[in-house]
Amino acid sequence: MIPRTIPTWQTKSWQEELSDLITQPEELFSLLNLPAELLPAAQKAHTLFPLRSTRAYVSRIQQNNPDDPLLKQILPLGEELIETPDFVDDPLEEEDFTPVPGLIHKYHGRVLLIAANQCAINCRYCFRRHFDYQQHALSRQQWQQALDYISNNKDVEEVILSGGDPLAVSDRQLSWLVAALAEIPHVERLRIHSRIPIVAPSRITEELLATLKDSGLLVSLVIHCNHPQEIDEEVAAALTALKNSGIILLNQSVVLKGVNDTSETLITLSKKLFQSGVLPYYLHLLDKVKGSSHFTVNEVDVLSLNRTLLANLPGYLVPKFVKEVPNAPSKVPII
Repeated sequence: MIPRTIPTWQTKSWQEELSDLITQPEELFSLLNLPAELLPAAQKAHTLFPLRSTRAYVSRIQQNNPDDPLLKQILPLGEELIETPDFVDDPLEEEDFTPVPGLIHKYHGRVLLIAANQCAINCRYCFRRHFDYQQHALSRQQWQQALDYISNNKDVEEVILSGGDPLAVSDRQLSWLVAALAEIPHVERLRIHSRIPIVAPSRITEELLATLKDSGLLVSLVIHCNHPQEIDEEVAAALTALKNSGIILLNQSVVLKGVNDTSETLITLSKKLFQSGVLPYYLHLLDKVKGSSHFTVNEVDVLSLNRTLLANLPGYLVPKFVKEVPNAPSKVPII
């Protein structure tokens, strides 16, 4: 029997964890003993895109180290206030591919559903940091409109749950949605994109595993892990439980300056993911969303990273290096 909450030594439920997030820069600075001179800029950037993180994630960050690779992913910075040419609110032009609220249809054979309007963590480089989630917060009637769209498009074989983070919704809501998708005859595959197994592993419960395992669909879970330091014992246990339930586990990362832009970090990440049953899937070039330009790694350097990984890892541990291009029929390989 899979324990109700994994791992068993955790004392908080996932609901309690997600209701007790760190949402103020002052608390983050106090918990991590960060330099006070960084706080005013953090407070300003926080007003544009709020700080949001689980305590489990923050517990993996080194004290008094502004250069910690996990901290850089959640700490609001003054650089976010700088206007940079070509960095825009909607770099992927997703609004142009939204035929009904809450549904994005960009690629042949698959659609994306905005299954949740918030995340457990706000990544500072998020390409949807300016996305109007309230516009896509669906009522049950609007959900039916999205399901009808999928039913009426017979070429849609795969539905991707995204957000926000789809695992932030209740088991009841997720179970209803998965069951509704499973009833559509031409839908064969369900893919879930979630950062929650990394930032709140307590979410991987018996109920969740049963919902996915018993869905009748081919289920894959694409986690989002950028650095090997993000995988502690609790995360590894949650990932192993997912794998043991027959869920296909893949990882996507974004190459970020000062976080994971060295071959040593990426090689270690691929190996550590595989130890927990996860295959590297995509390594994305940064999407040019306003407020994230300080994370940019140029394409020439990314190509060099790719060559080094190919020379030092077996092919199945090398993620596909890609970028998103509006109106392209798929992700575009960086080669």
